[in-house]
Amino acid sequence: MARLLVMTTSSPSARRALTDAPFLVAARGEKPAHVPVWFMRQAGRSLPEYRRLREGVPMLSACFDPEMLAEITIQPVRRHGVDAAILFSDIVVPLHAAGVDIDIVAGTGPVVANPIRSRADVEALPELDPEQVRPVTDGVRLLLEQLGGTPLIGFAGAPFTLASYLIEGGPSKHHARTKALMHGDPELWHALAGALARITLSFLRAQLDAGVDAVQLFDSWAGALSARDYREFVLPHSATVLEGVADYGVPRVHFGVGTAELLPDMRDAGADVVGVDWRLPLDEAARRLAVPGRPDPVVQGNLDPALLAAPWPVIEAEVRRIVTEGRAAGGHIFNLGHGVLPDTDPGVLTRVVELVHSL
Repeated sequence: MARLLVMTTSSPSARRALTDAPFLVAARGEKPAHVPVWFMRQAGRSLPEYRRLREGVPMLSACFDPEMLAEITIQPVRRHGVDAAILFSDIVVPLHAAGVDIDIVAGTGPVVANPIRSRADVEALPELDPEQVRPVTDGVRLLLEQLGGTPLIGFAGAPFTLASYLIEGGPSKHHARTKALMHGDPELWHALAGALARITLSFLRAQLDAGVDAVQLFDSWAGALSARDYREFVLPHSATVLEGVADYGVPRVHFGVGTAELLPDMRDAGADVVGVDWRLPLDEAARRLAVPGRPDPVVQGNLDPALLAAPWPVIEAEVRRIVTEGRAAGGHIFNLGHGVLPDTDPGVLTRVVELVHSL
């Protein structure tokens, strides 16, 4: 059953007319000319041209350089012929732009100078003014001039994952402080998550006003939660973000790692397309996501990125299996089950794109 996405954005002149782009067709639950494919973390990571460009440039500096972020974003489109570009960014970009003292430390990830510990800390969180991410939106406008018929996906981190970084002070294996705050002071938790939802929504709307063709909300750490905790503490805030961009009429993709038990709730948060990691076959994901009376679900995924290091016959068999399983859904966008690993051979990614397009 096809999914209808009505264009109702207040700034329609910024949106390109890409009705037949396979990525957008599949996201609507319709039949594209071929199975579309793009890769999470395709912008950068494994590409030698990316490493040359980024040499000596800190991550956040690159994210706020319009020309550099545009060039990095378009590199995999040039090299691989993917069906969508993903904006080069990081989930902490809107926090940094708003004035939160957070940095990305090589080999560690985001590190917060003053972790959230109290109500005063939450009340001190700033709002995001769209002008604070002007370099990002300038980069989007540069990309729209260069991408031709390739859709551009906007990017943001979901409130739970942002909250986890702010509470833990950086990456965490167990999210112990986050869960303790969530259960120990639910009112404070919801105040924090609500503030982060507003920041995230402002960031996505700024990208949409600049002209991105779709958005993806990453909830990297949501898989650490039970379904009950997700519904109570996370879903309402992710819904604030996803429902807050519904008026633009573009596909909304929602992805998390280890979220097999959360997929129906992630769809209920407002996702048009649900990303699935490599742990769950796509036909089973489609079954879990199906709801009587609603359009057939659209899924994205889900090749294990580690398998890109395997011999080609192994990769080919996995790609064929995933494409076959994806046909059980109302639409399928081929992707990895998480991001491209840094030591991946770019030539293998190109071969995967060619294979998917041939099936």
